[in-house]
Amino acid sequence: MISLKSTIAKSFAKRIYKKTRKWAERPIETQNKVFEELISQATSTQFGKDHDFISINNHEDFVKRVPVRDYEALKPYVERVVAGEENILWEGKPIYFAKTSGTTSGSKYIPITKESMPSHVEAARNAILMYIYETGNSKFVDGKMIFLQGSPILTEQNGIQLGRLSGIVAHYVPKYLQKNRMPSWETNCIEDWETKVDAIVEETLPENMTVISGIPSWVQMYFEKLQQKTGEKIGDIFKNFNLFIFGGVNYQPYRAKFENLIGRKVDSIELYPASEGFFAYQDTQNERGMLLQLNSGIFYEFIKADEFFNKNPKRITIKDVEIGVNYVMIISTNAGLWAYNIGDTVEFTSTKPYRVIVSGRIKHFISAFGEHVIGKEVEQAIQEATVNTNIRVSEFTVAPQINPKEGLPYHEWFIEFENEPDNLSVFAKKIDESLQKQNSYYFDLIKGSVLQPLKITKVKKEGFQDYMKSVGKLGGQNKLPRLSNDRKIVDSFTQHN
Repeated sequence: MISLKSTIAKSFAKRIYKKTRKWAERPIETQNKVFEELISQATSTQFGKDHDFISINNHEDFVKRVPVRDYEALKPYVERVVAGEENILWEGKPIYFAKTSGTTSGSKYIPITKESMPSHVEAARNAILMYIYETGNSKFVDGKMIFLQGSPILTEQNGIQLGRLSGIVAHYVPKYLQKNRMPSWETNCIEDWETKVDAIVEETLPENMTVISGIPSWVQMYFEKLQQKTGEKIGDIFKNFNLFIFGGVNYQPYRAKFENLIGRKVDSIELYPASEGFFAYQDTQNERGMLLQLNSGIFYEFIKADEFFNKNPKRITIKDVEIGVNYVMIISTNAGLWAYNIGDTVEFTSTKPYRVIVSGRIKHFISAFGEHVIGKEVEQAIQEATVNTNIRVSEFTVAPQINPKEGLPYHEWFIEFENEPDNLSVFAKKIDESLQKQNSYYFDLIKGSVLQPLKITKVKKEGFQDYMKSVGKLGGQNKLPRLSNDRKIVDSFTQHN
């Protein structure tokens, strides 16, 4: 029997689908309108005055007046906002700061304003509604849903609330979902990640869990603890669990492991949220990529990744992007971030409508020898090497070995296996061949005997978790970089293994 809640969800889903199509089918017009509104609203701010916003009439004017900045370059303005000054980056004061632990800048304070906050909540909601509209599956709304996230406890600084983005968003769960939502508020407030996951296991075991959501590596930890406790597959523990919602990292390297843990296939929805904005979500089960949010107070610019470090790289808008090109994404938002480099690289999979995949981080690459290997390539290589095998990888990271004790330099892959290959050398060869096929620079370096093929170093069970814990980054939104251009992470990591 279909419940009232399920019927209402389907009706709401149809409305959101129509609303989304309206702006998605007029992308250029939508983005131009966002751009004009952003410039207009920020003209009298300190940043607007410093960059002559009153004279900006189009994107070319904007490019001339506003340089691309990362957090470090924007920090002088942010520090004034943190100190309590008004009208610096945006009108008035932000209502929140999302505090993140940056890899290069220490703690970052990312402003969230009353104008930008709704899109953080609505995009996640709309992703679920678009799924309901397309599949007709709405039964899960009657079950329990879990969102593995950071603590919702907030502090205050100069009248501005401060916390992790996922903790801030926890305060905006709609009333109609609150009875279905897990874990309890008390459990969600536990700071220690392992203690928190143990408590979540106890709370959720007796429940009818239908939706599970979170960063794959931390959901994997939750699933493993459930399995250790019960000896059962997740799909048997939660018989009505049919929807996995994830974001933060590429799911593909985890997919085989998850299907084994669950014991069956479940539908999944990919999200692309960040403290700086909710950029995209998977709007269909039938196409690759996530729908870029063009109507959410965010104006997008793109720079080709292989030109990014040139002196004056060209900044383009969505009307000039091409499918399959690796771009650095630059954003200007109604939270007061201007021509801001969030550090992510994306690729367009479609321009009707505009859909993207996250291909990596502009700072996370290996080009110690000119090969410029990116995150998407190493993830695809490991996926291709494990397909149609019983090999399962829990986690991995890659670094260059520039000064080996003997022989040519190489890429060293640190891999934690759930199920090891029978022959590690054959497995390494498969990964290497995939990488050569994807990256012509890497191929040339191998063939030209500048590099030798990659080598695998096995990591002990839970070795990556132990490392993340040792550096205070276990849980929450923290992710292990897939690859680095130096050995800082792996040298620190190997000390703990």
